[in-house]
Amino acid sequence: MSHVEQEIADQPACWRRARETRADGLPERGERVAVVGCGTSLYVAQSYAALREAAGLGETDAFAASEFPAARPYDRVVALTRSGTTTEVLGALRRVAPGTPTAAVTGDPGAPVGEAADAVVDLSFADERSVVQTRFATSALVLLRASVGLLPADLVEQAEHAVRAPLPEGALEAHQFTFLGTGWTVGLAHEAALKLREAAGVWTESYPAMEYRHGPVSVTGPDSAVWFFGPPPAGLAEQVAGTGALLVAGSGADGGRGPGAGAVGEAGSAPADAGPPPAGSGGGAGADGGVEPGAVAGRGARGRRRPGGGAGEGMDPLADLVRAQRLAVALAQQRGLDPDRPRGLTRSVVLAGAAERGPSRLRSAPPRG
Repeated sequence: MSHVEQEIADQPACWRRARETRADGLPERGERVAVVGCGTSLYVAQSYAALREAAGLGETDAFAASEFPAARPYDRVVALTRSGTTTEVLGALRRVAPGTPTAAVTGDPGAPVGEAADAVVDLSFADERSVVQTRFATSALVLLRASVGLLPADLVEQAEHAVRAPLPEGALEAHQFTFLGTGWTVGLAHEAALKLREAAGVWTESYPAMEYRHGPVSVTGPDSAVWFFGPPPAGLAEQVAGTGALLVAGSGADGGRGPGAGAVGEAGSAPADAGPPPAGSGGGAGADGGVEPGAVAGRGARGRRRPGGGAGEGMDPLADLVRAQRLAVALAQQRGLDPDRPRGLTRSVVLAGAAERGPSRLRSAPPRG
């Protein structure tokens, strides 16, 4: 089993710990907040920003760390970084206006980000060996959703289902993938597309769902799969089906207040004696590819299948992302690729000799790979 398969399978245990983790330094109600990250962390930032602002807790903007507008006034800046060494994230923290509180959510609090930020949220229990991020990113979003009281009470159980549930039938046959979301799930759509690109080198695109008609639909055909995180906007599923593409839909997008699920409030403190999370089971696609018939998935009139119910129906979109992660691994294996070592990527982007301008809040610390 690859590292990433094990890390995908470990997500239910990590999510359980994340929702109990003390999150000192995160934004307070009414604050104007910027959240920065790179790659996967940027997409987590986008999802959190959309959730927090929609909940009426304060204006919240998400930025690629390299594009952080330091001159814009914020009450707090939050940085997301698994490694704690990413050059652009450290540079963004250096540029924060003096006196503005900063917090970092990281998998390595001993890395340079631990000295760059005023407060650090330790998610080292979700750190990873694989280059491809899975459990750290989703655990960070669980923590952030819990901090704003928008976490389904049964989300861990949904994750346990997602690591075992069959993949949508026909997904491994597709050659082009488009992921779509609305509101907070747009970030999930971008993250799902990134996972398939990284692990399997697959042609993937991602958009806000209502943007799909404004050009992206032109690449969709019988060899495509279109995956919605959350309910498709009215009429869009029918339009996708008309292309003959595989349609995957059925997860909810209510911000964590699913039917009968309740919601977990602000995160508490984890038990002091909590050990490492136990390994999950069934994280990979399985020897037979692990596909499900339909999966609220199907092809339109010009395709081979009709829509039908399946494993993703009613699932929280974050749990549904676990299925997309597993699809990325299965596609990589199908193509004879190592999903732990994507072409041209490393666990952290540390730019040698990178000089940052502006006031520095960071004491000197050597980069860690």
